[in-house]
Amino acid sequence: MRCPKCHKDEDKVIDSRISRDGVAIRRRRECLSCDHRFTTYETIEPADLVVIKRNGSREPFDREKLLRGLAKACEKRPVGMDELKAATDAIIAELENEGSREIPTKLLGIKVMDKLHGIDPVAYVRYASVYRQFQDVGEFIEEINSMSRRVPRSTLHPELIF
Repeated sequence: MRCPKCHKDEDKVIDSRISRDGVAIRRRRECLSCDHRFTTYETIEPADLVVIKRNGSREPFDREKLLRGLAKACEKRPVGMDELKAATDAIIAELENEGSREIPTKLLGIKVMDKLHGIDPVAYVRYASVYRQFQDVGEFIEEINSMSRRVPRSTLHPELIF
């Protein structure tokens, strides 16, 4: 690893620990040339996921775009950014565990709605209104009324969701 201070390639690892969230290894290093200490993180390189849009086009999966969508739905709501980042990480982990490299936007939208349903009901309705393209107030009312009867949807059977 190259030292950020003197840019030499020789260092030694002083300490290695698993990060708080368990998805990275934190390493304290010391440069053998200038004795500068610095920290590095080792993580698993995520798979290259591709999103299949409604019109059939494909685009690379963008974690920041997913986080921005969640944040927009939760705007002016009592939901912290840490909770949104955790939801984003959970959605990505689910997608990677399913093994498919190509994700239809329908499946991604269902996973986002499931997470938002458990985080904040107002954010859920906001997201659902855009995702499902509500056309009038009646659709909002219908969705709100159905929330009290609904158990969180299973993303294991997305074909059952309309």
